[in-house]
Amino acid sequence: MNSTNPSTEADNSSVDPLETDLHADALEAIADETAADSNDFGGQSSDSTAELRCRLDEAEKEVLRSRAELENARKRLQRDAEQQVRYANLPLVRDLLDVIDNLNRAVGAAASESGSAQVLSDGVKLVARQFTDVLARYACKPIESVGKTFDPNIHEAIAQMPSPSVPAGSVAQEVAIGYTLHDRVIRPSQVIVSTGPA
Repeated sequence: MNSTNPSTEADNSSVDPLETDLHADALEAIADETAADSNDFGGQSSDSTAELRCRLDEAEKEVLRSRAELENARKRLQRDAEQQVRYANLPLVRDLLDVIDNLNRAVGAAASESGSAQVLSDGVKLVARQFTDVLARYACKPIESVGKTFDPNIHEAIAQMPSPSVPAGSVAQEVAIGYTLHDRVIRPSQVIVSTGPA
C-alpha cells in the first residue's frame, strides 16, 4: 500500500510552473541589464582613455614647443651677447679715427717742403690733446704723478734719484703716463722716485 505524504503533495502542488518561468525571465533580464551597463561603462572608459591620451599628446607637443622656443631664445641671447662683446669698442674706435686722420695730416705737413718745425709741433700737440679728450670721453683719464707721494697701487717705480726740490718718497719724474678706466687702473704710471736732496 503506497502512502503519500500529504505535505509533500501540497508543496509540489504549490509550485506554479508559470511563476518559475517568470523568475527565470526576471533573472535573464537582470543579467542582460548588467551586461549592457558593463558594456556602456566599458565604452565610456575607452572614450575617457582616448581623450586622456589625446590631451597627453597635446601636452607633450606643447612641452616640446616650449623647449624649442627656450633653446632658440637662449641661442639668440648668446649670439647677441657675443655681438655686444665683439663690437663693444665700436664707438671708441670710431672716435679714434678722427685722431688718426689729424695725425696723418700732421705727418703730411711735415713731409712737405712748406712745413716748418713749429707747425709740426703744433699739429702733434693738437692731435695729442684730441686723443686725450677722446679717452676722457670714455672715462679713461691719466694718472697725475709728478710731485705726488709714491703709491704702489697706481705707480710703478723703475728707478730712484736724488732731487733737491722733491721730497723723498715722492715722484720726481714720470717716464710713462698711467691711466685709469673709471676707478680701475689699466696701466700704472712708470715713475722715478725721489730720494730727497743728495
